[in-house]
Amino acid sequence: MLVVRSAVPMIQGRARNVTERRALAGALGIGAGIGALALGGAMIARGRKGEEILRAADVGTARLFDAPDAEPDVLEIDTPDGARLHVRAWGPRDAEPLVLSHGWTCSIEYWYPQINAFAENYRVIAYDQRGHGRSTLGASVLSPQLLADDLAAVLAETVDPSSKAVLVGHSMGGMSIISFAERHPDLVDRYVHAVLLASTATDSLVADSALIPLPPRFPRIPQPVGRAIIGSTIPFGSAPFAARAVKYVALSPTATREQVEFCRSIVTACHPRARGGWGTALSALDVREGLHNLSVPTSVVVGTRDRLTPQTHARRLAATLDEARHLDDLIVLDGVGHMSTVEAPDAVNEEILRLRKR
Repeated sequence: MLVVRSAVPMIQGRARNVTERRALAGALGIGAGIGALALGGAMIARGRKGEEILRAADVGTARLFDAPDAEPDVLEIDTPDGARLHVRAWGPRDAEPLVLSHGWTCSIEYWYPQINAFAENYRVIAYDQRGHGRSTLGASVLSPQLLADDLAAVLAETVDPSSKAVLVGHSMGGMSIISFAERHPDLVDRYVHAVLLASTATDSLVADSALIPLPPRFPRIPQPVGRAIIGSTIPFGSAPFAARAVKYVALSPTATREQVEFCRSIVTACHPRARGGWGTALSALDVREGLHNLSVPTSVVVGTRDRLTPQTHARRLAATLDEARHLDDLIVLDGVGHMSTVEAPDAVNEEILRLRKR
């Protein structure tokens, strides 16, 4: 997997690709954390300060897709509008926390590649977004503000401010983090150590998507058409058809059968009402102001084959974060689709570890 570490033009002094970054790491004396090591017969990756994370490169991607062996702590959070948020936490209770916020049509299970990688040595906290997984919808009109308030509630119940969390958001989960920063700027410094925004956006989801190939004279999908697509409540149909649809929309053409099936099983489990309701809500998304309040080191990740949130979104995010002096890195994953944390788990997990140790 080629990982291209890119940067918007105004950023100075950052490594522009993996080779340059590794050379810089070696110069700083921290390059030992880059390779995978065999230790005591167990195949693992060693972080910059000796911590171990499980790597797909060593145990196989399928191992990361398995349900975690350890039983999690389970928490149910009741919201003012009657929704119940389902939260699970793995790993030592006194360990450094990671909080994972999944995307549209997904669930806690989407994060298995990260939970399996980190749960032995970190406190890994994941929750079902309202209407997804085991969380209920509640009575409120669906909006980015609800996503922000739900994340604030999860952080208040699971994170001790003395040990701030790395927030990792994928797609709608990244939008949740940005909306959280917009709506609760005072809580960013209280609860957050760093942020990773994977395959996400702040606005123009319909206009900038690449789901439908368009001729040059029609550079953008008409808003009504885009809203109808992402707000649809039509069932996916048979498993083979759903697999083809999920692969086209959310993964790259080279995604493995295991990756496609893993994502298909999660996406098709989402209730059509939640899928359509949140799709409609996100079609009018605009949380750009939240980027100015992300006052912690923030990295942005995007795949070159992402149809839902193409590179244009990531580069706008990076430029705005850099203007606010909060951008840590822009990482472009060559050949990877929208489900970047599934298709490139090692690259994403290495960045999470780097942010945790930053």
